[in-house]
Amino acid sequence: MANYLFTSESVTEGHPDKVCDQISDAVLDAILEKDPTAHVACETTVTTGYVSVMGEITADCYVDIPKIARDVIIGIGYDSHEASFDGNTCAVVTSIDEQSPDIARGVNESNEIQNGLSDDDIDRIGAGDQGMMFGFACDETEELMPLPISLAHKMAKKLTEVRKNGTVDYLQPDGKTQVTVEYSEDGTPVRIDTVVVSTQHSASATLEQIRKDVIQSVIMPTLPEALVDDKLKIFVNPTGRFVVGGPQGDSGLTGRKIIVDTYGGYSRHGGGAFSGKDPTKVDRSGAYAARYIAKNIVAAGLAKKCEIQIAYAIGVAHPVSVFVDTFGTGKAADSDIAEAVKQVFDLRPAAIIRDLNLRRPMYRPLAAYGHMGRTDLNVPWEKTDKTEALKAWLRENR
Repeated sequence: MANYLFTSESVTEGHPDKVCDQISDAVLDAILEKDPTAHVACETTVTTGYVSVMGEITADCYVDIPKIARDVIIGIGYDSHEASFDGNTCAVVTSIDEQSPDIARGVNESNEIQNGLSDDDIDRIGAGDQGMMFGFACDETEELMPLPISLAHKMAKKLTEVRKNGTVDYLQPDGKTQVTVEYSEDGTPVRIDTVVVSTQHSASATLEQIRKDVIQSVIMPTLPEALVDDKLKIFVNPTGRFVVGGPQGDSGLTGRKIIVDTYGGYSRHGGGAFSGKDPTKVDRSGAYAARYIAKNIVAAGLAKKCEIQIAYAIGVAHPVSVFVDTFGTGKAADSDIAEAVKQVFDLRPAAIIRDLNLRRPMYRPLAAYGHMGRTDLNVPWEKTDKTEALKAWLRENR
């Protein structure tokens, strides 16, 4: 096998889909602050001058959803006509119902409890939906994430940083980044091959100035010097102009950036989005748990890369399957590592919620620049506190 290329992308907080994710998670945070046991499934869509917040929410509190939406939009930087969208003047429409009683029945009292199979209180909460969730970790970066998505996120964050601190003051909120990494045949990153940055800008900015500033202030400070050579290809605003952006340039929708949110396509994805969902929805909590497991396996030195799949049935507390794949890099058989996972990690929804402390307002900051690898936010699924327990179980049981 020869060297190969792999590409991942990220988007800034001003991308229309990410505007929606942030509004949905800001609503969730506001509700969890007042009612930690609320059931929330909140989705947002945006287009020119218009925001719609919809979904199913059952909570013992009131939050001002239109105000939350406007505050998010203005905080991102959409606060004037020049930015193509204005949180002060856009229309905000809400359509909220209660959670379906048929879904609530299985979440509030699991199949195990209903059928007398358990009296364990951790069994009381059933999974909020059926489906499969994936988690991944590898040793390519300090945070144990794939290098392409790690660099794409860092570049997107840098693009926002230089906009907000005035270093490049003609930038506007919308933007996308993309990084292509060349790997050796054994899967080791050897160089950065291509970088693409598309950034919204004021009409007065010239393409020559944008390209110079973005390369100097965003791209080169982000790339590791050891992986940059004279063959690096850089594209900045390759269409030549990006003035109309955000919700005016393209409609946005919650949950439409699931690959950006996870591993940049480097790992498989179960298809479920995160934003706007309370932690009884295993699309969210199960994916966080899977990342937690995979990261601890790699951090323990049990594999160089690891993917975890967890699957659930709606209304049932215990997962229907747990699968481990170390892609031939494992220090033990994948089946043995999977058994260690089952013994060390409790994957029932109530246990995940308890162990990762998920019933609290913490989600809006995750709604841009990825949910995984976020050591900057000190999220609990990035801890590596189960490494010794995993190694101990394998020592004693193999």
